[in-house]
Amino acid sequence: QAHLVESGGGLVQPGGSLRLSCTASGLVFRASEMGWFRQTPGKERELVATIASSGSTRYADSVKGRFSISRDNAKKTVTLQMNNMKPEDTGVYYCSSDEYDWGQGTQVTVSA
Repeated sequence: QAHLVESGGGLVQPGGSLRLSCTASGLVFRASEMGWFRQTPGKERELVATIASSGSTRYADSVKGRFSISRDNAKKTVTLQMNNMKPEDTGVYYCSSDEYDWGQGTQVTVSA
């Protein structure tokens, strides 16, 4: 059974940084496209960033230049480095594998 666990969420001031991590098990991690999504109450779940098995990355326009996604296939982890954070980045962040398996989510709050 696929199992994804996120960590690293918390409270940060605007302009600050957070790093989210996701550890995967029960899947062929190397062959999976990994992604980070976020959701705020009242809004639809939003794609933040993805990284393919090839290493190719994609980002939402709202986070380009501020967020960076990476993966470690040996450790079966995917990381989202978030810099220069804005209040609009607030939400529950979810790790996904092929947009099929999902973690439980971790809360990120950006507030002064």
